[in-house]
Amino acid sequence: MEKILVIDDEKPTLAMFRLFLDAYGYKAYTAENGATGLEIFKQEKPTIVFTDIKMPGMNGLAVLQEIKDLDPRTAVIVITGHGDAVLAEQALKLDAVDVLNKPIKKEALDAALKKAEKKISDHQQSRGYEQGSRKGPGPRSAGDR
Repeated sequence: MEKILVIDDEKPTLAMFRLFLDAYGYKAYTAENGATGLEIFKQEKPTIVFTDIKMPGMNGLAVLQEIKDLDPRTAVIVITGHGDAVLAEQALKLDAVDVLNKPIKKEALDAALKKAEKKISDHQQSRGYEQGSRKGPGPRSAGDR
């Protein structure tokens, strides 16, 4: 079961995510602030993280940067309730997979999850390719002889 962490200071948003993610078959973890979210991230190592941009204390951009420093393979999706294009652009520059606007629609959540899963899959495939290419040259074809 794939693990997902959701970090948001609004309890209704966390409840909505837990409801959807549980229904989709994910193991959902939630945190009400960035510091708690990072502790959960270090313990559970989820492959996908949703984080709100504007939260008291550590904001979502700082959370995004810290997660990427800890594990660059993690797919991070940023949530904003403010429609702030500048912050959204900064998040994408920090390698966020997607930006969702509140209130979050099911279709937008589904699309963001697909993007995240594709990023994870692409990373795993490229890693497998890199590991395979370290083994040396493959079998030679008749044209190589």
